[in-house]
Amino acid sequence: MKDLLFLSHRLPYPPDKGDKIRSWEILRHLAARNRVHLGTFVDDADDARHVAALEKICATVCALKLSPRQARLRSLTGLFTGEALSARYFRDARLSRWIRATIDDVRPSRAFVFCSAMAPYAMDGAFERRIIDMVDLDSEKWRQYATAGSGIMSALYRREGDKLLQLERRAAAAFDATLFVSAAEARLFADRAPEIGPRAQVMENGVDLQRFDPARAYRSPFPRGRRALVFTGAMDYRPNVDAVCWFAAAVMPLLRRHWGNLDFWIVGSHPTAEVRRLGRQPNIRVTGRVADVRPYLSHADAVVAPLRIARGIQNKVLEGMAMAKPVIASPEALAAFGFAIGDEVLQAANPAEFAAAIKRALSSEGATIGARAHSRIAADYRWETKLAVLDALFDGTPSRVVSAPAATFEMMGVP
Repeated sequence: MKDLLFLSHRLPYPPDKGDKIRSWEILRHLAARNRVHLGTFVDDADDARHVAALEKICATVCALKLSPRQARLRSLTGLFTGEALSARYFRDARLSRWIRATIDDVRPSRAFVFCSAMAPYAMDGAFERRIIDMVDLDSEKWRQYATAGSGIMSALYRREGDKLLQLERRAAAAFDATLFVSAAEARLFADRAPEIGPRAQVMENGVDLQRFDPARAYRSPFPRGRRALVFTGAMDYRPNVDAVCWFAAAVMPLLRRHWGNLDFWIVGSHPTAEVRRLGRQPNIRVTGRVADVRPYLSHADAVVAPLRIARGIQNKVLEGMAMAKPVIASPEALAAFGFAIGDEVLQAANPAEFAAAIKRALSSEGATIGARAHSRIAADYRWETKLAVLDALFDGTPSRVVSAPAATFEMMGVP
């Protein structure tokens, strides 16, 4: 087995949110084929207890506590250095020292980096193969924020989008392959960085169909006699916050007129104050962190994904479909998919369309749509099939060895 350096901006376990689902599946796949040396950050105190689980499958683990408050303050120095704030957020001399020691002691021949902000850590070292997974084009997300915002925040978001694109282009030039979660994201990056060419590759997300099995029985978390629409996701993530707030304000009033016993359940960790306030409204429930989202999906009448800001593949859509539920999603949430609209999934772009689609999902037709959804996921979205892309990229003939100057580490604050 070969030694592989794996860097991730967030502890890739437990797989309870979008980026961690993908990073965990990749790590688990690579650890079965390589001796993995994992460098990562713990930015949630609840995750610290899971480091031991990663130590069981990795040769070595460096999991450093990251204070979001201190990281935000550190990121502001990027305004003076001309860097992307995201890159400064994850700048840490301790991790740089560990990476340098690992390279010196183990000499890993492979490197895998998850998230563009972590790319500078792996631009040094003579790796045979160096792959980065950008997942989504983060720079474009910040551009979306800028368009939706106003005043000084809009200007800051636009600056971040520009600076992050510069970093993404440098990273893609230094790595042998750059992965994106959808063909649309890869095409967009090719437009933004035409010099990268064929090194932009697509590796879609999958679903763990043993975990998300609609045949499993769960105790219902919902009150008896109530019907439930479910939204899942990290509730301190701006696109999710925007989605549920819009749905509560624009769609729920229409639904209350027809279904007095229909509740909108917002299921996810770290709800912001704005999201928590939604729970004071009739027919809206905010759970906060739950031990397992599957009981909520299993007993839901339908899953909704009313995202207005979205990049790449939405796991909430895949998981709802895998659990054989009718999913009603915005065009933005479905942009990366090729599902049969109206047959495998329902699409809605405005409040009236959402109300009409939900009415259809709550009818006897909902079970048929859910069954078709599950069949599509089982046929085309298994993780083992999606991850085969990694094997092809790592086991192919090395195209080149790229080694940045040692000054990379000095730039990152390591003596």
